[in-house]
Amino acid sequence: MAGPALAGDLPVARVLIESSLPHLDRPFDYSVPAALDAEAQPGVRVKVKFNGQELAGYLLERVANSDAGHPLVPLHKVISPVPVLTPAVAELAGRIAARYAGTVSDVLRVAVPPRMAKLEKEFAPGGRLDPELFGAELPGAEVGSEEIGSATHASIQPAAAGSAWASYRNGPAFLAHLGAGESPRAVLTALQGYGPGGWPRLVAEAVAAVRLSGRGAVVVVPDYRDLDRVESALLDVLPAGDVARLTADDGQTPRYRSFLRLLSGAAGVAVGTRSAAYAPVQNLGLVVCWDDGDDLHIEQRSPYAHSREVLLLRAGQEGAACLLAAHSRSTESERLVASGWARAVDAERTVVRRTVPRVLNTADSFELEHDPLARIARLPGAAWRAAKEGLERGPVLVQVARAGYAPSLVCENCREPARCTACSGPLAIAGPSGGSASVPQCRWCSAPAPAWRCGTCNGVRLRRGAAGALRTAEELGRAFPGKPVITSSGDQVKATVPDAKALVVATVGAEPVAARGYAAALLLDGDSLLRRENLRAGEDAVRRWFNAAALVRPAPDGGLVVITADDAAGVGALLRWDPAGYASRELALRQELELPPAVRVASVTGGRTAVGHFTEAVQQRLAAQGIVLRVAGPAPVVLPAAAGPGRPASRDLSSRDSSPRDSGEEVRTLLFIPYARAAEVTAVLRAVKSAAAAKRSDDPVQLRLDGVDVL
Repeated sequence: MAGPALAGDLPVARVLIESSLPHLDRPFDYSVPAALDAEAQPGVRVKVKFNGQELAGYLLERVANSDAGHPLVPLHKVISPVPVLTPAVAELAGRIAARYAGTVSDVLRVAVPPRMAKLEKEFAPGGRLDPELFGAELPGAEVGSEEIGSATHASIQPAAAGSAWASYRNGPAFLAHLGAGESPRAVLTALQGYGPGGWPRLVAEAVAAVRLSGRGAVVVVPDYRDLDRVESALLDVLPAGDVARLTADDGQTPRYRSFLRLLSGAAGVAVGTRSAAYAPVQNLGLVVCWDDGDDLHIEQRSPYAHSREVLLLRAGQEGAACLLAAHSRSTESERLVASGWARAVDAERTVVRRTVPRVLNTADSFELEHDPLARIARLPGAAWRAAKEGLERGPVLVQVARAGYAPSLVCENCREPARCTACSGPLAIAGPSGGSASVPQCRWCSAPAPAWRCGTCNGVRLRRGAAGALRTAEELGRAFPGKPVITSSGDQVKATVPDAKALVVATVGAEPVAARGYAAALLLDGDSLLRRENLRAGEDAVRRWFNAAALVRPAPDGGLVVITADDAAGVGALLRWDPAGYASRELALRQELELPPAVRVASVTGGRTAVGHFTEAVQQRLAAQGIVLRVAGPAPVVLPAAAGPGRPASRDLSSRDSSPRDSGEEVRTLLFIPYARAAEVTAVLRAVKSAAAAKRSDDPVQLRLDGVDVL
């Protein structure tokens, strides 16, 4: 029986099916019925028949002929005539999948938000996106012949002569190159985290400069608190209609509306969290990543791409400028500076001294001479005095390592960590004694343990192994009677606090911003952060310390930061306010030891048999190409070691079969990959993963590239 009449021009459609199966990660050819000819354009969502199923996908391109060698199945349906997948984003998704040995479909799941049909009907009649319809709904959006997206030159506020960038070496030159339509690459070490000279203003001025050159921009931040601040700064220099906010926290409808505004060209600046890195900004001129060392920039689903790497690849692909900014400097950013790919933008020492607070360490020889117990006290005398004096001038920040009340319990007799009898997870207490919250509870499975007994000495009494934010707030409330205590941790994270004389107790990464800065800051539990069993423990601790210290007033205004940690390289960097020097030292050590980011690392996790077969297949293919990698493992996976302060252990077993044939322990093998051979190795990893998925001879394994929690 004859099939439907086909389109007269370019009757073959190449479709990428939405499937996470590695062996289906390629375009499939379908014929285009004449009835769908007008709607079946590159970039639209379609449905096709595949192996007896109806699957969704994206139409990548239309061609004249197919090399499939068999009659083609016709397209079943065009879901929407709106071309949501642009050629640039489709190419970027392919590059990301290649870099992380993943599938393009998994990347597009993050890049393209779920469809909201109502919005498409409202703003895309007949599948044509009308920027005037998008611009008309937003205040401040103007439509005219001199538009840059929805922003006119007159409505953009350029950086004045006294802009925030003037305090930084290479800062004015960076802005000048952006305004001239060029594509400079910079790594910015920002000094202040609050007020008019803070980092949001720096980012906004850079975006305004690139908008004046007629190009668009993408700004990616770790979380909603940073997003609110940088969006507010952008709206101070750009019209409201020119800024589109992209974050899943706002809900599907607002996110899709912003996506369509960018797609239509009604907005020229995308600002958001991880997925904003793929925003379909037209004529992209600048990509910005704030605080690239934050783990929140890592996508939690396969292929676990990092926002920084997505933006770097996109900048190279589209010839855009790049700005990596933070209060500290990651080793990855330092590597870009050391290689000459990017230029450092930082302040002169004279500017640093008048802009940042004074930093004091309670473990130095001078302090220990005056307070011999400072090394073991949680709140040494110098910290107590700093808090007391700071409370006379304004709010005081207290940074702690853990949330909760008593997040770690030990046996009072033998000091062995208290473990859950059901899952061996750590026990914790959620609140003070006297209520249900005082019953020990497992942090993993939430099982209560009212009748706990030590498995080592048979003891029945528990004591705190560490104090959390709530316990610290309780102790400080007693130490400073009459002063309000504000907590920011767990599910109760605050973005800002008033400029009142109050103690603000926050876990690392949850520090609120005070409009005029904190009078003082106490960085407690420093040794706990440094003792984490992780390659990046020191780097991460330094980043968190600088982020908190940047919220404190300058030293000339009485700003003081007190850190309670033993003398270490990271503490010295904070005392000198030298994040670049610490990053350079760390990078040199990693290069000497051939550890990330001096090399790339691939982790293969799964059952012992499956991991062994996968690793052997990879090594055989690489040997045929003359490539020999350094291999570590297989070694048993220890989940608690992968967890950071206040973060649960990663138990991502989504790639594992629900009823595995390999019932042995879970193991992990690490492959260390030189950058010079990374493209060849990742291609082999993808090929082996695809072949294993097609054969189904072993349990699937989890493959991750550049995971920060595996070393």
